[in-house]
Amino acid sequence: MTPVGDEDRHHGVVDSFEAERGIGVVSDGGGTWSFHCTAIADGTRTIEAGVEVSFEVRPGHLGRWEAAALRRR
Repeated sequence: MTPVGDEDRHHGVVDSFEAERGIGVVSDGGGTWSFHCTAIADGTRTIEAGVEVSFEVRPGHLGRWEAAALRRR
């Protein structure tokens, strides 16, 4: 896989996160993407709504685009 530079990353806010299910939604003003807790880059597996993040958009397991490699800003 080719490394992604910071200029290729999206910047947005976590809209919601359901810790019980491990899923959340992040948006950047131009789009909204779901993500799984395993996509949180620091390994914590939990993140609060309202946190500013940078992330990549990649094809997901079900053929939909998803947020990946979420990093707190």
